[in-house]
Amino acid sequence: MSAQTALMAQPTDFGLAGPLGSFEAYVDRVSRVPVLSREEEQRLARRFRDQDDLDAARQLVLSHLRFVVHIARGYGGYGLPLSDLVQEGNVGLMKAVKRFDPAVGVRLVSFAVHWIRAEIHEYVLRNWRLVRIATTKAQRKLFFNLRRLKRNLSWLSAEETRAVAADLGVPAAEVAEMEQRLAAHDMSFDPLPAAGDEDESYGPAAYLSAPEADPARQVESADWDQDSSAQLAAGLKSLDARSRAIVQRRWLATPKATLHELAAEFGVSAERIRQIEAAAFARLRGLLPAPAV
Repeated sequence: MSAQTALMAQPTDFGLAGPLGSFEAYVDRVSRVPVLSREEEQRLARRFRDQDDLDAARQLVLSHLRFVVHIARGYGGYGLPLSDLVQEGNVGLMKAVKRFDPAVGVRLVSFAVHWIRAEIHEYVLRNWRLVRIATTKAQRKLFFNLRRLKRNLSWLSAEETRAVAADLGVPAAEVAEMEQRLAAHDMSFDPLPAAGDEDESYGPAAYLSAPEADPARQVESADWDQDSSAQLAAGLKSLDARSRAIVQRRWLATPKATLHELAAEFGVSAERIRQIEAAAFARLRGLLPAPAV
């Protein structure tokens, strides 16, 4: 069960219990939850801290859900569902409520904004691309700030790159690298052609060298196959007519004959056909070369 669903499943006086039907309905309901005064917030926070009162914690969370929606809307440019961003932000809000100390004297909304943004940031970085685009602390800082700075800019000039690097406190080379990552697009490793498209689609998989692509190995394999075919033909000729016919009918013909079919044809038992076949294979193995490694 998601964090958002778990919250709504709890009995409250705010009309959030039960399914709401849509994200728009959820936003409408949370906007109706009364905003707590400073005194009410302090009283509930102390109840949760001192008495482990979960109902007090629930009221603190519910009264700030509208604030999570407001923050999540600021991340709409990443192409991710707003409902998912809100749900991740709600997780951050609950973490903030758990760690909130009313004795510090600040409002919960000021304390929670860090936790809400941190959870949304993690979700964006995990899901914006197939391959994570930012892993270090500096790269994460660059990812969000550089996208904001570049909204009205094309490719950064050398002077702009240095200015952004100085503003964010990172090397200019990292700014240039992150700019290239932001401009890149995901590509399937082995793409499938679109429906109705007769043209072949090529991805990175088509350009990777395979071990068998070595020309020397290909020539060696072709020579071995040609020599083996010649040796097999010579080996079959060395067999007597009955043995050669049994081997060809059993293994080289389509469809393959059964032991009983050959036994009826040659007027012997099926076991005798098997013995002739085994003797023929023993002779052929002595004539054929060992497989190439």
